[in-house]
Amino acid sequence: MSELVLVIDDNEGVRTALSILFSVHELECVTAASIEEGLAKLDNHPVRLVVQDMNFSEDTTSGKEGIALFHEIRQRHPDLPVILLTAWTHLETAVDLVRAGAADYLAKPWDDDKLIATARNLLELGEANQERREAAAARQRDRERLENGYDLCGTVFESSAMRELITVAVRVAPSDVPILVTGPNGAGKEKFADIVHANSSVASGPFVKVNVGALPRDLMEAELFGAEAGAYTGAQKTRIGRFEAADGGTLFLDEIGNLSLDGQAKLLRVLQTGEFERLGSSSTRKVTVRVVSATNADLRSAVANGEFREDLYYRLNVIEIPVPALRDRPDDILPLAYHFLDAAKSFDSGAEDSLLAHAWSGNVRELENTIRRASLLSQGDAITAADLGIAERGLHSSAVGRGSEPDAESIIHALDLAGGVVARAARNLGMSRQALYRRMEKFGIQK
Repeated sequence: MSELVLVIDDNEGVRTALSILFSVHELECVTAASIEEGLAKLDNHPVRLVVQDMNFSEDTTSGKEGIALFHEIRQRHPDLPVILLTAWTHLETAVDLVRAGAADYLAKPWDDDKLIATARNLLELGEANQERREAAAARQRDRERLENGYDLCGTVFESSAMRELITVAVRVAPSDVPILVTGPNGAGKEKFADIVHANSSVASGPFVKVNVGALPRDLMEAELFGAEAGAYTGAQKTRIGRFEAADGGTLFLDEIGNLSLDGQAKLLRVLQTGEFERLGSSSTRKVTVRVVSATNADLRSAVANGEFREDLYYRLNVIEIPVPALRDRPDDILPLAYHFLDAAKSFDSGAEDSLLAHAWSGNVRELENTIRRASLLSQGDAITAADLGIAERGLHSSAVGRGSEPDAESIIHALDLAGGVVARAARNLGMSRQALYRRMEKFGIQK
């Protein structure tokens, strides 16, 4: 991009001197002797920086002409940097114009080194801003293409990371390959299952969701594959499993890492052949189901430890969608916060700063709970940082590692903050109550 500087000054000596100065420093320069000529050249040349005089009449020292020219330039080209030059410096005028967007205000005679340094800094900054604007425009075009071409199920996002993952989701949705959605609790993994189903070839079929981690281990297989009457204590009638219920549609298996090894073997068979037997039955049934699974666990480590079948892992992981933690996509924080906010309320600047600074160990789920709570408890229309209460209630960013479950210290801290109420502690940690109970049992933590 050519680094073109436009000098607007009625003094021929000034125009010549500045033109030579910029040329010596390899900056292309065009000049104009009047306001009208300057505006015309501004419209017809790819100007990236303006250096303008403040007075254009011999009997005028007020700077009014320069002020009018500056505002006209700002109106036509809001992002174009402008350096003001005048022999009649007035601090009050300078402050007003800097507040209005002037890049700098220098007195004649100017310091060559300072002027060139200022010009180069502004040109570099302008180039960086232009790149950001172009990138933002490209992101907006990509977003509109996604929103106009696919059903995004109301997903709120602004970050490049989420846009790229959603693009992957809608691309693979029409196929029938299994999809594994990974990421920490509360990050929005279920939303990707929604998107996949809504844009799949079986979108008109059933969409069944099951939280494997919330199922009792002794009933997990019966829930997934069904059970005949009398197959286990209390089974007084035939139970239709989730696979049968999802036949011809999509089955979302959340917390798949908690499935027992026996259940894993049956799941592998269903994925390979579509066949299974209900618990207590020898009759083989066949279904056609698109499986989307999700986990916050490290399945590779589980495979290495013998806790998860390697063949099932690779069967589930044909396409992986790794959803990042909220703290790793800060561009999504404020859009999500405003989405959860009561329409009659707003955030003040302090609240926005607190939202952006918080670690969000519980991810989107924690953010939603925080906003709902603040909306209910705040007394004014504008929610403040104090209303959010995240500095006092929040867990340290180290409490929950990226993509991992909370350690014993984090759980004890969460329980203390929640007054011993497990359900509340689970919400703050971004996990289910049953999952928290299992972690407490593992660490020997008493309620």
